[in-house]
Amino acid sequence: MTEIDTSVPHSARIWNYWLGGKDNYPVDEAAGDAYTAVFPGIVTIARSSRAFLGRSIRYLVQEAGIRQFLDVGTGLPTVDNTHEVAQRFAPESKIVYVDNDPLVLAHARALLTSTPEGATAYEDLTLYEPEKVLEAASRTLDLSRPTALILSGILGHVTDYDLARDLVRRLVAGLPSGSHLCVNDGSRGTDPDYEHAQDAYNETGAVPYLLRPVDKIEAFFEGLELVDPGVVSVPLWRPDGDAAPAPIGQHGGVGRKS
Repeated sequence: MTEIDTSVPHSARIWNYWLGGKDNYPVDEAAGDAYTAVFPGIVTIARSSRAFLGRSIRYLVQEAGIRQFLDVGTGLPTVDNTHEVAQRFAPESKIVYVDNDPLVLAHARALLTSTPEGATAYEDLTLYEPEKVLEAASRTLDLSRPTALILSGILGHVTDYDLARDLVRRLVAGLPSGSHLCVNDGSRGTDPDYEHAQDAYNETGAVPYLLRPVDKIEAFFEGLELVDPGVVSVPLWRPDGDAAPAPIGQHGGVGRKS
């Protein structure tokens, strides 16, 4: 079994800390607090990203009729994981989670709960092997039926943009007509303070996460039909309630494969 190093901060545990989760250590809290001292808005970004994921899954289930989900780059389980949201509205939903982080694997049992009518599975693979991901997913999902591909906060870790686009294309290519792609990632052009803080974080030697201009995030949906309102700052994507949310440096959208 892979040893989990608790002496150095870990991005998934830091994100978990910002989301209010418990699967983190003092070293992660210290790193998270150091980041928020520079840019307090990171907590809003983390939680807004999670809220977007929930709203987009609700759309996919209730309006698009999707009952199968492939969540790649899952991260640590917290609240309102993909299967929890999907099965809340459609108990028969099936979900496959994909990650290759030993820390996430250690907590995968929390991702494997399911309604009796549905199913969940966890595959220990990476985004960088899309054909293997599709093959493994097919053990739980019927990939001849529409499936939602979830890429939440993962593409910024692929530092080569052309490679990131190619990986998305290859995953989408393995899904049938009527499938959907859901992406949200850190963006440039909205919040200079966030950009400064993230650039400084990347320079520390930590695993980098690149913020990209909005048009580059939009390009992940090439060949797909974007669902209204398109690729927007995540609080603005089909918000709940009457209050007008403020944009942040995190953009996302949902696209349909025709």
